[in-house]
Amino acid sequence: MAWITRFLTAVAFLAVGVIFSPETFGSKSDGTKSPNLSSFIKLAHLLSFSTAWGAALWVTFIGGIIMFKNLPRHQFGNLQSKMFPAYFSMVGVCCAISVAAFGYLHPWKSATMPEKYQLGFLVSAFAFNLSNLFVFTPMTIEMMKQRHKVEREANIGDEIGWSKNQEAAKTNPKLAAMNKKFGMIHGLSSLANIMSFGSLAMHSWFLAGKLNL
Repeated sequence: MAWITRFLTAVAFLAVGVIFSPETFGSKSDGTKSPNLSSFIKLAHLLSFSTAWGAALWVTFIGGIIMFKNLPRHQFGNLQSKMFPAYFSMVGVCCAISVAAFGYLHPWKSATMPEKYQLGFLVSAFAFNLSNLFVFTPMTIEMMKQRHKVEREANIGDEIGWSKNQEAAKTNPKLAAMNKKFGMIHGLSSLANIMSFGSLAMHSWFLAGKLNL
C-alpha cells in the first residue's frame, strides 16, 4: 500500500500544479486562459524525460556502484537480475512517451534540423533500451546464473568484490571461459546503457536552451 500512497501524493501535487499554473490564471502573454492539449503533451514529455534521465543517472553511476561495493557478489547479481528488467522497462516506456510527445509537438515535415536531431536522440535512447531489455539483459542474467552455479561448486561468491573469482579462474578453465563470455555480454549491455544515457544527455542540453528562467 505504501507505493499507492506515494503515487496518489505525487498525482495530488501534480493536480495542484496544474490548477495554479500561469495558464489557469490567464497570465500567459498570448491570452490563453486554460491549459491546452499542447501544455499537457509538454508535461508528459518533461516528466517522462526527467524520469528516464534521473533513473539512468542513478543506476549507471550511483546505485549500482554502491551495491557492488557493499553486497556479497551473488546477492548483488541476483538483485540486479530483478532490477534491470524493471529499470529498462520503465526507461523504455518513458522514452517512448517522450518520442511520441516530441514528435507530436514537432511534426517531421515542419520541424527544424535541430528538432529532427533531437527526435533522433530520443529514438536512439528508446532503441538502446529495447536492445537491453530484450537481448542483452536476458543473456546476461542467464550467463550469470550459470556462472553462479560453477562458483558455488568452488565455494566462492559470498564475498564482496571479484578477488576470489579471479583466483579460482586461474585453475578453473570452465570458470575462466564463463568470465570471458559474461564480460563480453555485460560489456555490450553497459555500452547500450551508456549510449542511451548519452542520447538523453544530448536532449537535456536542448531542453536547457529552451528554458526561460
